[in-house]
Amino acid sequence: MKVVISGYGKMGHMVEEVLASRGIECAGRSEDISSFPDDVAADAVCIDFTTPDAFKANYPALAAKFKAVVVGTTGWYDIADKVFEAFKAQGTTLIYASNFSIGVNVTFALAELAAKRLSGLGYKAGIVETHHIHKLDAPSGTAKSIAGIVEKAGDYGTVDIESRRIGEVPGIHELSFTGGCDRITLTHEAFSRKGFAEGAVQAALMTEGLDGIYEFKDLILK
Repeated sequence: MKVVISGYGKMGHMVEEVLASRGIECAGRSEDISSFPDDVAADAVCIDFTTPDAFKANYPALAAKFKAVVVGTTGWYDIADKVFEAFKAQGTTLIYASNFSIGVNVTFALAELAAKRLSGLGYKAGIVETHHIHKLDAPSGTAKSIAGIVEKAGDYGTVDIESRRIGEVPGIHELSFTGGCDRITLTHEAFSRKGFAEGAVQAALMTEGLDGIYEFKDLILK
């Protein structure tokens, strides 16, 4: 398998390190994926960690050029229908996630379990997410995903999300269920960005033999 990295910032560098550690060929890196050579792209999986605006501009080229795409960029879900339509039209496999950390995806499952068990018992759900000051979207895509899981699983209404931007914090997500007599808290803390890169590379490997559009959590937890 060959991988092309779209967006060569901190996450792009981390993805490259993980690829090297696994002996997977990095066939290129680009800050402007629309101009990436078609002949190389056609035989490669693209891992995208760019910005919301960049992905919104680039998704037609990603769908047209590559045999599969893994998207770790967040902040584009408002145009998800258009993105999915483009990938379906091109027959290109897409795996996306608000967070590619394996631990976060297990946290999604635990959040759903807790929300179902506590539904109707008088608990109020809330989320606090903390990230580095360079993060462009707020709330984080991960926090929105957790909120959506909880809202779907029980009678909590709209789950409040508080966003904090502090220093170089890789990412902390805290989900709490507060009742009249106690509070239950579920916390995931990333120690570095490496977990996100590891998960994205795992997703790239999973594209082999897959057709269609998948959210990573549905593949990793099935």
